[in-house]
Amino acid sequence: MARTRGRGDAGGALWLLGAAVLAAPLLVFVAAFGTRYGWWSRDIGYDLLALGVGRWLALAGLAAGLLALLIGLRQPRRYGLLGAVLLLVGGGFAVATWMQHQRLTADAPGDVSTNPQEPPAFSETLLTARGAPVGVASSACPGVAAVPRQLAAPDVAEALRRAGFRVVGAGAFRVEGTHSGYWFGFDHDVTVRIRPARTDVRIAARSGKPQGDQACALLAEATAELAKAP
Repeated sequence: MARTRGRGDAGGALWLLGAAVLAAPLLVFVAAFGTRYGWWSRDIGYDLLALGVGRWLALAGLAAGLLALLIGLRQPRRYGLLGAVLLLVGGGFAVATWMQHQRLTADAPGDVSTNPQEPPAFSETLLTARGAPVGVASSACPGVAAVPRQLAAPDVAEALRRAGFRVVGAGAFRVEGTHSGYWFGFDHDVTVRIRPARTDVRIAARSGKPQGDQACALLAEATAELAKAP
């Protein structure tokens, strides 16, 4: 009787610990889902839940995974595998969460260009859509360079679409667009300046919230697609 009850208690404890391990991934998913569909603001979904509570909850999940393994080792044939799985899930998510937090909060520029000495300017239409002025300062991204030839505006527009941007304006020598993040909806605006023998790109984040190297990643993707243009 006592032995059977002890096994039942161990199983129940492992299920509770499993819920603790899964709490952090579930919270981050709900935070992103709710932000995307407007249930709450980005301040709540991104800053408070994803970057704040979720990070500490991931550490609690790691602790729960360790405790689950210790409990499982007491009855390895019955609960050993479950305890190991919970530790792997909790530990893996904790490591991923903290690495992602370090990446997102790293000091990375949100306004980047292939020509930081003379960055392309945004049109008045796009500046109005941004709701805030953009300064003349812009940063370079390692390994990203201008396209060393003049491209046709329709080819630039198509390249931006392939890179995930929505084209919002096009002229003979300038094409502009916006990229929206899938979950938290962060917007980055792009302007492409077309000149003889050179096509430059500038990308600027609309939000000042920490987004890591997202601007440089988008600049690299955009220039890679532009390089494929005819």
